Amino acid sequence: MTKILYVKNMVCNRCIKVVGDELVRLKIAFDKVNLGSIHFKEEVTDLTITKIGKVLSKEGFELLKNKDKHIISQIKALLIQRIHQEGKRSQQSTSSILTAAMGMDYSYLSKLFSEVEGRTIEKYMIHLKIERVKELLRYGELSLSQISYDLDYSSPQHLSRQFKQVTGLTPTQFKTQGKRKNIDTI
Repeated sequence: MTKILYVKNMVCNRCIKVVGDELVRLKIAFDKVNLGSIHFKEEVTDLTITKIGKVLSKEGFELLKNKDKHIISQIKALLIQRIHQEGKRSQQSTSSILTAAMGMDYSYLSKLFSEVEGRTIEKYMIHLKIERVKELLRYGELSLSQISYDLDYSSPQHLSRQFKQVTGLTPTQFKTQGKRKNIDTI
């Protein structure tokens, strides 16, 4: 029995709403839903946890069984939030943001992430940025220069080089023939 459940793939406010709506639909009392977790006022039984797990899996979420996976889920949610800060270039480094938000040493978080995910936080961040670039290119509202600035690239050329390394396409080629990934599959 537990008072907190950790949930994988909760990466946005819409995810929080979906999870909350499902709990209400199941008539399961809860205190609050945050990115990556559900908090209950009272202990929930294993039967209730199983019920929640089945319903949430249909929505693309997964209940996490250990603390390490929860930490990874939180790191991912924070990085996704950082990438989606429209035009708000942060002066803080990713490491300082994660350290402050998680209350843990960055070297520990980095090592844990690499062990569990099989890639570094930096590589994950690059893939998130590229997916965000794809999204912004599809919208067609911003120039490549503005996108590179918003996503903290040193130049449009740097963004283009990294985009081609990851996707095999230039940003221009992507506009006509590329496809995006779901953010929770990165």
